[in-house]
Amino acid sequence: MDMEFRGGSTVGTMYVPPSKSYTHRAILMAALSGGRCLISNPLDSFDTRATADAVRSMGAKVTETEDGLIIESKGLHAPDRIVDVMNSGTTMRLMTGIAALFDSPVTITGDESIRKRPMGPLLAALEGCGVECSSNDGKAPIIIKGPVKGDTIDIDGSMSSQFVSSMLMMSPLIGRPMGVRIVGKMVSRPYVDITLSMMRAFGIEVQETDDGFHIEPQQYKPRDYAVPSDFSSSAFPLVAGGLSGRVTVNGLDLNDPQGDKRIIDILKKVGCDVEISGDTITCYNQGRPRACDVDMSEIPDLFPIVAVLMSTAEGTSRLYGAPQLRFKESDRIASVERMLRTLGADITGTDDGCIINGVERLKGGRIDHLGDHRLMMSGAVASLVSNGPVSMEDDGCWNVSYPGFVDLIRSIGMRC
Repeated sequence: MDMEFRGGSTVGTMYVPPSKSYTHRAILMAALSGGRCLISNPLDSFDTRATADAVRSMGAKVTETEDGLIIESKGLHAPDRIVDVMNSGTTMRLMTGIAALFDSPVTITGDESIRKRPMGPLLAALEGCGVECSSNDGKAPIIIKGPVKGDTIDIDGSMSSQFVSSMLMMSPLIGRPMGVRIVGKMVSRPYVDITLSMMRAFGIEVQETDDGFHIEPQQYKPRDYAVPSDFSSSAFPLVAGGLSGRVTVNGLDLNDPQGDKRIIDILKKVGCDVEISGDTITCYNQGRPRACDVDMSEIPDLFPIVAVLMSTAEGTSRLYGAPQLRFKESDRIASVERMLRTLGADITGTDDGCIINGVERLKGGRIDHLGDHRLMMSGAVASLVSNGPVSMEDDGCWNVSYPGFVDLIRSIGMRC
């Protein structure tokens, strides 16, 4: 069955869900703490459920309550079954590091999309410190058998920050001082900063060095933790307001290390009117956006919605610096190019982003979002600057990060 978005004028306030990145890490660190933790305001999505199921398979008890997730454990062990991460790349990569702590083999797999996601640099890092790894040519299903040997892990940070986060999260539990040495340029550094801030919150201190990080043997400590709202998700309603009306989002902490808060600066740069009052952000349409160049190296998740924003901007925009987009849920450079070309945009993909010659209006059309939640939501927002409707498959993929998205954008005036 298809769904169809027919634009409109957006006015109102939208709910922004909790952060998916924080929820994944909070579940894992709580399970590693060996005690009882309440994770309040967690994102309840397909991906975060995959992480909860993964820690259950390793001995943690996860209970859903009105107050959030109660996570209890007395330490994790190798699972007695295959860990199925479904469509969650974050779960697969973070759990791979945890699996290396066990001296029994752990098999991790997922759906068809996940089995295409590259894991080679992470597996190479583990093999370099004595962990036995087997895979399907660097992809899932993978089998991990620890323990970690030596005192240094060399990890290529140029493909995914999740590889670095995975090594950081497991290093305190190895039992001896460890160095995590970054090889190449580290992409998406704000996501590593989120990992470090949460490790501190759960009692782990990490020292930054000239070439990476140093971690002494430590234990995660039980604590209650409140998940903050997600700046990446806020980009969709804020851009909707910037393109077609006025939209307010509440509960956003500008002191948070989330890199995707840069959406505010991008909206200002293209000429939208942005007002900030405490934790409330409102974005107003001020006519056709202005073209600009944007370095996406630290904010790759914003690529689809920023491309939509620039598709009708006056002039030529260049989005660059994020070759890792080729390895997301889909090849996001190719899939965003294909989607916006279908809708009438003048866009050309590059190795690390795209070049967009803004048109006055898009024409609309039927897109293939490939089950990619960010592509689907960006396509919906694109209908606001399209002369015709934007249709697509109705597969519920937005529930990966933004449960209730369709009903919420309808509530602020989008016709669908």
